[in-house]
Amino acid sequence: MSLYCDTDRVCTITLIVNHQTSSVGADHDEIDFEFLGNETGQPYTLHTNVFADGVGKKEMQFVPWFDPTADFHAYTISWTPCMIVWYVDDVPIRVFRNYRDKGIAYPIKRPMFGYSSIWSAEDWATQGGRVKADWSKAPFVAGYRDMVLDVCPCDGADSCVYGCAGAFSHGGRQQNCAGLTDQQRAKMQEVQKTHRIYDYCVDYRDNKKPGSECSLPQY
Repeated sequence: MSLYCDTDRVCTITLIVNHQTSSVGADHDEIDFEFLGNETGQPYTLHTNVFADGVGKKEMQFVPWFDPTADFHAYTISWTPCMIVWYVDDVPIRVFRNYRDKGIAYPIKRPMFGYSSIWSAEDWATQGGRVKADWSKAPFVAGYRDMVLDVCPCDGADSCVYGCAGAFSHGGRQQNCAGLTDQQRAKMQEVQKTHRIYDYCVDYRDNKKPGSECSLPQY
């Protein structure tokens, strides 16, 4: 995925370019991988979040270490019964593990659709909603290529949902539940140390409180 705009147009103000998975319904599940726009000349924000049973507020944000408008990059969401991993160019930047056995919601009960789009979120995305979209600079363009879905197809029936989980467990992939490799862990920790700008587990803005998962190992 890459973002594109002409030199005389601004495509970075209060717009979100996203790559996400989401179920449908009120108590929906969702995994977000989004670019939040900014004022001209200011860096994008790479935004990640997880919703389970309709509850999100698990944001982690980064300043990209590259210009996302200059070229295509690979943005991957790996969602399994064990954990969710976000990757940029095969480098993991975040992990969210399944701790449903400890009462922590995790998106595993509902099938999700894949979405890639560009949309306006001027009420909150850019500097807390202070900067609004300048629609005179439209059109705003997001470019995608080489989209790949490696999934277990599911129509939403319980047998399908649990069948996909079972297929994962019996398909030789359960070894991934052990977590990241030492090399992956080192790369992720370096990215988080140098480029992470917000973590809901340690920055309690807007009176947020860390979830109990914040005290548990994630990788």
